[in-house]
Amino acid sequence: MAEMLLNHLGERRYEVFSAGSCPKGQVHPQSIATLTRHGIDPGQPRSQSWEEFTEINFDLVITVCDQAAGETCPLFPSNPQMLHWSIPDPAKATGTEEEINRAFDEAFHLLKTCIEKEFFP
Repeated sequence: MAEMLLNHLGERRYEVFSAGSCPKGQVHPQSIATLTRHGIDPGQPRSQSWEEFTEINFDLVITVCDQAAGETCPLFPSNPQMLHWSIPDPAKATGTEEEINRAFDEAFHLLKTCIEKEFFP
């Protein structure tokens, strides 16, 4: 969601990539539904490993894992600025459809707030 949010809010002024340490092979369908529900075209997102990007010279890397101490975080040769946003993983939400939707909406709003604060103060 962060990639699409930053692309949307930044009107594609930034080159944004989204990846994880343990990709699941597909983007969670509820992430796509949440973006759509909030008026953002999710495009054709794909699940990808951060290992695909280790040779890119990034200016900034943002991690959004909620439990960073237990997660594998990437190392990049360009020594980019690093930010960490502690966002609970909505894919781990359980309960009713309404509760799961709420978890994805909460993650969406947290990401949006972080993006607006960092990039569009």
